[in-house]
Parts: sequence; C-alpha cells; structure tokens
Amino acid sequence: MEPLEPPPVSLLDAYRGDEVQPLYATTVTVTGGDAGHGRASGVARSDDGNLDLELRMPQALGGPGGGTNPEQLFAAGYAACFHGALVLLAARAGIVVEAASVSVTIEFARDPMDGLFLLTAHTRVQMQGVERAVAEELVRNTERFCPYTKMTRKGIVNIVALDMP
Repeated sequence: MEPLEPPPVSLLDAYRGDEVQPLYATTVTVTGGDAGHGRASGVARSDDGNLDLELRMPQALGGPGGGTNPEQLFAAGYAACFHGALVLLAARAGIVVEAASVSVTIEFARDPMDGLFLLTAHTRVQMQGVERAVAEELVRNTERFCPYTKMTRKGIVNIVALDMP
C-alpha cells in the first residue's frame, strides 16, 4: 500500500472539494484460527503489526471467551474517535475540559425486520468542569464531526471484493 499524501489543511479545517480525500488507510486481516471461524477462534493482525490479537466468541453468545470480539473492537474505535473529536472541538472553542470520558456500548442483537442480526450503539459522555448547556452543544457538534458517528447515521461506503489465489 502506498503512503497517502499528508493533508494540505489542518484536520479541523473544513475540506472543500468534489471528491473524497483519503487521509489515512489501514488494513486488518482476520484468519480463522483453530476452528477455522474468525469470530470463534480467529486472529486479527494489522498491516503495520501494531494490532495482533486473538478473537473469541463471547460467553454470552455461547463461546469460550478469553479473547476480544468484533463488538469490543468497534466500541473501542468508536469511543476513541468520539473522545478525540470531543477534545479537539473543545480546544478549538476554548472550552477547558478538566476530564472527559466516552463509553460506547455495542449491542449485538436480533433484528426483528429480517430475523438476523444488527448492532446498536449507546454512547455516554462524561465531562467535568463544563456547564451542562456548553457540554450539550459540544456533544452535538462532536456528533456532526466524528466520522464514526457519521458512519453509524449515514452508512459507510463498503466495497466487497473476492480475491482468489
């Protein structure tokens, strides 16, 4: 994978262009592990080697536990992104946040529409030292700014391809 060009503007500045402008890309590959099933016994590895972990089906879904699972990974990414966006926007607005935390709960559930599965996200933000009205506006602005929140509300471009050896 070729490195992407650095952005010509600050990440906080609005982009003006006709096409999506990629800023960063990463690839994580999951293999099946002992069970041949990525969710049950897989291994997830990033292309740069910084992520290398075992995936296990959670006990709540009948698995052995003992490893992480896709819902935890999604919750971690979502919480980290939202927290980062919140802190950036607070700093940009001159809002002093003494301490902030973002907790994201991802529920793996049955979908009543098709009988299969769906995910729901519950995001909880805590901030100390900020008036409630100011905090509420900051959270609303973060919802508009955070790519994970935008993805969960608007969807994501997803191109699935089969690579045959």
